[in-house]
Amino acid sequence: MEMPKPTAAHRQLERLVGDWTGIEHMYPSPWNPAGGDALARITNRLAVDGFIVVQEYEQETAGIVRFRGHGVFSWDAGQTCYVLHWFDSMGMPPNVFRGNFAGDVLTVSTTWPQGLGRAVFDLSREGHYTFRMEASEDGKQWAPLMEGQYQREGRSSS
Repeated sequence: MEMPKPTAAHRQLERLVGDWTGIEHMYPSPWNPAGGDALARITNRLAVDGFIVVQEYEQETAGIVRFRGHGVFSWDAGQTCYVLHWFDSMGMPPNVFRGNFAGDVLTVSTTWPQGLGRAVFDLSREGHYTFRMEASEDGKQWAPLMEGQYQREGRSSS
């Protein structure tokens, strides 16, 4: 029996692969009352023979890394959607986001105790991407939590 191979849906995630740096703007929130700007470093790599992308994330302000995250992106063929499992240094249980691409934009959403959250990855510019994290109580009105713009520093595929 031949082993399965990544599909076109899996290969969509390869666009995230690489080492990225960028500036993020944090909006005032309960987690960051003052808001402000931060430096982000992100490494996304292919894993499990190309079926997933693993993300290592760190956010630095005033020269100190204050937040770290670990994400696992995958394609769920049964539910025909992308899944992001997100773990971070806030010590909460992992979040599971689900969603799809619309053109070059991947939007994934989750349910939080406070309502809904969504993450939007705009991959429309080669070598760059933008990210937006938003929250909503009702799924109709969305408030920004953070926005970032990143540039690929190098390609990392393993």
